[in-house]
Amino acid sequence: MIAIASIVTWSSVAATSVGADVRESASPSLGSNVIVFTPTEPLATIQATVDAISAQQVNNQFGTQRYALLFEPGVYGSASNPLNFQVGYYTQVAGLGAQPGDTVINGSIDVYNQCSTTGGCVALDNFWRSLSNLTINVNNSSLGCHSGEFWAVSQAAPMRRVIVNGLTTLMDYCTGPAFASGGFIADSSFNGSTIVNGSQQQFVVRNSSLDGWTNGVWNQVFSGDVGAPSQCFPSTSSCGGPYTTLPTSPVTEEAPFLYTSPSGAMNVFVPSVQYNSSGPSWAAGSEPGTTIGISRFFVASPNTPIDEINSALDEGGNLLLTPGVYALSRPIVVNHPDTVVLGLGFATLVPQNGTAALIVRPNNGVKVSGLIVDAGPVTSPVLVSVGTSHRHENEVGNPNLIQDVFLRIGGATAGSATVGIVDNANNSIIDDVWAWRADHGNGVGWTSNVADTGLVVNANNVTAYGLFVEHFQKTEVQWNGQGGSVIFFQNEMPYDPPSQAAWMSAPGVDGYPALAVAPNVTSFQGYGMGSYSFFNQGVPVYSANAFVVPPTLAPSSLHDLLTVFLNSSASGGILNVVNNTGGSSTAANPDVPVTVTSFP
Repeated sequence: MIAIASIVTWSSVAATSVGADVRESASPSLGSNVIVFTPTEPLATIQATVDAISAQQVNNQFGTQRYALLFEPGVYGSASNPLNFQVGYYTQVAGLGAQPGDTVINGSIDVYNQCSTTGGCVALDNFWRSLSNLTINVNNSSLGCHSGEFWAVSQAAPMRRVIVNGLTTLMDYCTGPAFASGGFIADSSFNGSTIVNGSQQQFVVRNSSLDGWTNGVWNQVFSGDVGAPSQCFPSTSSCGGPYTTLPTSPVTEEAPFLYTSPSGAMNVFVPSVQYNSSGPSWAAGSEPGTTIGISRFFVASPNTPIDEINSALDEGGNLLLTPGVYALSRPIVVNHPDTVVLGLGFATLVPQNGTAALIVRPNNGVKVSGLIVDAGPVTSPVLVSVGTSHRHENEVGNPNLIQDVFLRIGGATAGSATVGIVDNANNSIIDDVWAWRADHGNGVGWTSNVADTGLVVNANNVTAYGLFVEHFQKTEVQWNGQGGSVIFFQNEMPYDPPSQAAWMSAPGVDGYPALAVAPNVTSFQGYGMGSYSFFNQGVPVYSANAFVVPPTLAPSSLHDLLTVFLNSSASGGILNVVNNTGGSSTAANPDVPVTVTSFP
């Protein structure tokens, strides 16, 4: 633990009565790992604090430390004395303004490559960190090659509600080979420079404003972005790419966030659902939504008894989980619609007794955002359950929201689970989810971190953006609901099947698909969906298909599918892209996308 409590500062939270959902609030205790900076603090003090946390967290991939670095509205740094720092693991950096322009950083907030003696310098493991709700006026000319806003990340590292004025790069080109493997940006604006995609193998950008985009590698998806590249898939010399571009996003809801009002009161703003939208939600200067006073939240820490958490939820409260690792003897249970469950600093839930970590029973209005969920020592049938089957309370205009929720089976701690997330709530929105059966770290092995499926969708009219599901041992995403949509999907098949015989979905059917749509489903849309293979046990292992869907879907229900074989020194591969269509990705064509632009 870094000794930082002495420099934690809070503005006083005054009484307020702004609207029916706001109650008079006193300054909550969020613990020493939530650090709130004010613009009146000496910049040297702020710099020392963020540098100390970065030094601890940049290489702390599976540690237990968690931090939220929150900046009150105001200006930090200057042209002559900028604020520059790196964001490491389990670190949330966010402004506390009502608008992203309320908190201004003159400097940069960066993620660089990690370097090793054997693998060079890459961003492939730069997971579990976030940046949101502020403006960066890029100023780091004193850092040599690292002159720009460097956000070289892979999965589970969302950037939301950010304005960047100046160069932004999604790869760290200052050290090589600089590989990066997928990220998520939403509700943001980039001004004054083309974004450098570079080595990012896949990336999804939603409802943002862009000044340009340099290139693609395998699967770059844009949904509702002003200034996005034109549709171009697969890549060609005439239009660049590969780009999958949707002019609008069909249905979205942005992430709930903390902010302080002009009077100093702390609140949570819950944005409203939008339809057929493009560009940032705040671009017009205001946005529809609901303000909830902080007194309406039960503030929990890892030491809070589970009975107290569930009692507060039963009484109709919302839940704010402060940074840390929560060992749960029983699941957290949400019984009321319109409940907000908000994690700070990558709060991490770990069930200890084979239960779920989180159960959401209502089918409308529940917002779950900003959590890691680890499988525990006893196998859980499911880790997160959202909605209740056959209930008819689904409100189209008030969906359940599963957002920036990241699941791990193994890696940080040994554990197993049958299914990661089950979604039973019609009209719900999934927005940036990474379900990961670990391929490295603690408790990793074919018979150790056992897990069948990352996501099961039983509900109708579910929309998913930025769906990352990797290494599960059976069908990785099972979609059973009608009218679903997936906009960007990234998958790696399990690395470690010990033999083909151990990995058969049916007699005579090799392997399992990355995503399967149930045979009775008549309506489903998919855009920009990729599955990659690398089998590392030294034996040839194949999957018959990356995607399996009913052949009776409407023509062109699937758009821009691909498979890639990742390592020419391995064997096996994926034999077809979708339903025995599309060709094979194997050692014969490593690192070359095999594509299907439209199916059926």
